[in-house]
Amino acid sequence: MATQRGPQSVGEILAELMARKGFARVKSADALESAWREASGELIAKYTRVGAIRRGTLDVMAANSALLQELGFQKQELLDKLRNLLPQEGIKNIRFRVGNVS
Repeated sequence: MATQRGPQSVGEILAELMARKGFARVKSADALESAWREASGELIAKYTRVGAIRRGTLDVMAANSALLQELGFQKQELLDKLRNLLPQEGIKNIRFRVGNVS
C-alpha cells in the first residue's frame, strides 16, 4: 500500500526537479570549468579542456604535446589550487592527455 505524501515545500519540489533533470551535474561541471580557468590561468585554459573526475582523478585534455609537458611541470601547483577551490570534489590527481580541445 502506497503512502500518501502531504504538501511539499517549494524547496523540496525544486530539489527533486533539479535532481531529475541533472542540474547538479551541469552546475558541478560549470564550477569545475571555472576553477580550472582560475587555477591554470586564461592562456592555459584556452588550450585545454577539463573532463570528468573519476576516482579522485581529474582528466584534462591539452591541445598539443608541448603544453602537455608544461602541465606536467605545473601539476602539483595546479592540484593544490584545485583542491583549495573545490574541496568538496576530492581531487587527488590530474591526468593530462593530448586531445581535441575545441
